[in-house]
Formats: sequence, C-alpha cells, structure tokens
Amino acid sequence: MEEKKKIIQFRNIVKNFEDQVVLKGIDLDIYENEFVTLLGPSGCGKTTLLRILAGFLEPTEGQVIFNGEDIKHVPPYKRELNTVFQKYALFPHLNVYDNIAFGLKIKKMSKDVIDQKVMRMLKLIGLEGYEKKDVTLMSGGQQQRVAIARALVNEPAVLLLDEPLGALDLKLRQEMQYELKRIQQEVGITFIFVTHDQEEALTMSDKIVVMKDGEIQQVGTPQEIYNEPVNRYVAKFIGESNIIPGVMLQDKLVRFDDENYECVDYGFKPNEKVDVIIRPEDIDIVPLDQGKMTGIVDSVLFKGVHYEVMVETVPGTQVTVNMHVISNNIVTSEDGQEKISANDFYVDIEDMKDLDEKDIVARADAQAWDPATDEYISISSIETNLENELGEYEVTFSTSKGTTITRKIWVIDQRVVENKKANEAISAFNFFKTVDEIHEAMALDTDLKTWANAQAWKLSSEDEEIDLYVEYDFDPDQIKEGIYRVRFVTEGREFKIHTTDYVEEGAEVGLTFFPEDIHVMEKMGFE
Repeated sequence: MEEKKKIIQFRNIVKNFEDQVVLKGIDLDIYENEFVTLLGPSGCGKTTLLRILAGFLEPTEGQVIFNGEDIKHVPPYKRELNTVFQKYALFPHLNVYDNIAFGLKIKKMSKDVIDQKVMRMLKLIGLEGYEKKDVTLMSGGQQQRVAIARALVNEPAVLLLDEPLGALDLKLRQEMQYELKRIQQEVGITFIFVTHDQEEALTMSDKIVVMKDGEIQQVGTPQEIYNEPVNRYVAKFIGESNIIPGVMLQDKLVRFDDENYECVDYGFKPNEKVDVIIRPEDIDIVPLDQGKMTGIVDSVLFKGVHYEVMVETVPGTQVTVNMHVISNNIVTSEDGQEKISANDFYVDIEDMKDLDEKDIVARADAQAWDPATDEYISISSIETNLENELGEYEVTFSTSKGTTITRKIWVIDQRVVENKKANEAISAFNFFKTVDEIHEAMALDTDLKTWANAQAWKLSSEDEEIDLYVEYDFDPDQIKEGIYRVRFVTEGREFKIHTTDYVEEGAEVGLTFFPEDIHVMEKMGFE
C-alpha cells in the first residue's frame, strides 16, 4: 500500500498574545487528501492554529512546513490554500457566477477556462442554473455552497474551513456535513475543518485532533477517539459517557465502586488510580439476578430512536445539619481598648479524648483584638467545666487584661449515617456562625464543611476518605439571623443507558456489560 504524503507539518507551534499563551507547542502532521477536524471548545486555540496556517497570524515559535518547505514568511495570497469562514464574505454586488469566478479573473485566466471551471463548480455544489442568481437572495445553505465553490475553483492544495456550518439551522447543517464530505472526496484535496461540534467531527472526519487550552489531547480516527479516548476530557467531549474513578489492580482487572471487573486494558502500574469509561449504549438492562450490578431506575426519557435511562447503582449518602446564624457575640472591655468574641459549639463525645485548649479556641472561633488597630490580642486563659460526658457546659475565654466572654459547649453522641450499599458513612454537626463570619467566608462550601466538621469515609476502611458536596438554599449575601439547613452529600453513582426497551421508573434492575465495553484511561492531572 502506497504511503500517504505529509502535506502539512506543524513543528512546536507556540503563539502568545501579550501575556497569554494560546498555543503551547503544537506538533501535528496532516496528509494529502485527508479530512482533518480540529475539535475543541471556544478558546482552545483551534482557530489560531488555522489562522497561522493561512498566514493571517505568525507563530511566536515553531515552523509551518508545507510540501517540505517552511512557509512562515510566505504571505497568505501566495500560499496554496483557501479559507471558508463562518461568515461567508460573499460579494453582495456580484451574482453567483461572478462570486465564484472572482479569483480566476484576478489571475487573468481566459474567459473559456473561467467558464469551464465555474460551471464545473456549480455542478459540484448542486447549484447548476443558479449562475445569475443574486447571492443576497439565497438561503444560508446556498450561500455556503457558493463560498466553498469560490474557494475550490482556485484549485488549492488545502481548503481551510473555520466553523463554516455554525450559522446554519440543525437540519441544513446535517445536510451540509454530508455534502462537504462528498465534495472533499470528489475534488480529492486536504480539508482542515475547525468546529466545537462533536457530531460534525465524527460525521465528516478521517482524522480528529482534540484540543484543550492550547494543547493537543488526542489525534485519531473518529472510531479511535470515540472508542479509545485517552483521558476524561476527551471522553466527555466526544459522545456521552459514564466515567467512574477506579483502580487498575493488574493487567485486565480493574476495580470500581467496590467491585472487581475483567477488562481488556493492560500496561498500567499495579494499583494505579485510573478513570473508567463505559458508553451508555454498551450497558444492557437485564433481570436483577443476571446483572453485574444492580440499581433503581431514576428516570426514563424518550429520545426518538432510544430511551435514555438513568439507573442509580450506588445511592449517595447524606446528612443534614442546622446552621444557627446568630448576632455577633462581641464583648468590649470597660476601657474600650479590647474586644473579644466566640461562638457556642457542639463536640462529639468520641472527640473528647483528643480535645485540647487549641481545639476549643478553634471550634469556638474565639479571638480578641485591639479595635483601634485591628491587631490580634492573645487569649491567655480558658476556663471550662467541660467533662467527658454528654451534657451542656460553659467555657470562658480571657485576655491577660481580663476581658472575658463565656459561651456554651454541648457534648453530644453524634449520629453517624451509614450506607451499607455504598460502603460509606457520613457525619456532621449543627453549628453556630455570625452573619459577618458568613459574609467574610472566602470559600463558603469549604468553610461549611469545616464549621460542621463534616466528613465521610469508607465503612471497610476508615482511613479512606470520600469527597463531600454541600447543598443549601440560602443566599450568603442576604443571610439574616435564624436557623438554616445545610446538607452534606456523597456523589453516589448513576449510570446513563441508551436502550430501545422501555423500563419503568422506580424499577429495580440489573446492569451488565462485557469486558471489552470497559475502557480504562489514565487519570488526568487536571479537569
């Protein structure tokens, strides 16, 4: 089989705009007659890379090699490529024929040759008989075809397309995807297409280049990108995914959600933390006793061709506490030179054995300061009748000058919520805070966890912590004195399944899949 020729080589392309690095060392080879799609969200650098290739921008570093030659300093009009933009930039005063012929007339080609080339293009784009039509009276799809014909008539080696279907409605956009692919195959040149639309990329491309934050994440065929994403980012960007944190115990054996599963992946370190992906169409709903896992049907949504079914396999664990928002507890010394404040608090009897004076100060958020300078003053003594028994106690905080404040401590037997199916437990305390403390919180979710001493852990291993999420329905900026509910929850696990079979909401079902349906990916260092 004849080896394809590299037509474009990007070598370590870096692009800075003032202090911002938009491209971070791009290396990419593009071959003759390929349909290549640069895919990624807005701001990922795909259009910048296209504009560097077109000659509209110069790279800060690196080489653009075209047919074996560095074209970094070749002006745009001398490069063997043409660009089609989202805004078609047709000449409104010229008809269809003259729009397509414009570049040929500049090259001073004979009228016969121009006529042949334009008519061939009109046939290619399916607009025969439209040559005299006013372009401003054409539909968006027709204008797009004229823009493509105008670019192709110059017979470029490469056609660049920058989000060219973005302005079209959904049905027309889908039609144009197939049309573009047909045109590319018919003219037999390289197309480089920029989009943020995963469906466009999967439908049209020979090769997809997935980009994020100025870097290439993965290059491959649509099948490779979809079936073998290299990381969580690519998996989430291309198609729908169930992504689960797991551990690769050994080659072809992965553990997630406290169960071991055979898979086909290998080459990871023993016990390496990984991300696991199972696509929704690769999971089958089966009778309860036939499932590799079981769950409750949470929702069923009809999507036309299939049902989208959400099944909760691991219920999340939750605990709700009361946040008592109180007025500022501030005591001012008689001479006005010191202020001291502290809050009431709860403590679990289990924690009493390790509770020292530093913990009491921290839990009461006790502090003293000079109101004139706002400088902190040391709390020199703590007096309390606290005992290692359930009950209500008092604590008095004092400065060396004798400014004091007394607050309450409740020793309680804190309830632990256990969730045996999820193999986890969770606990949190009611707590007291002032309006000012909530207003001044820099990271409220984190602070709420700290104030409530909220924590979750595996029942099978108390040292293994679990991520906690915070839910509340108050506006921190508008909060007043009162009691507010704060819920701490673990994520649980829901699987999305695409199936043609209807299932009832609330039904208990089994889920199954094959080892080859599990795809194991390296854990990303960022999200």
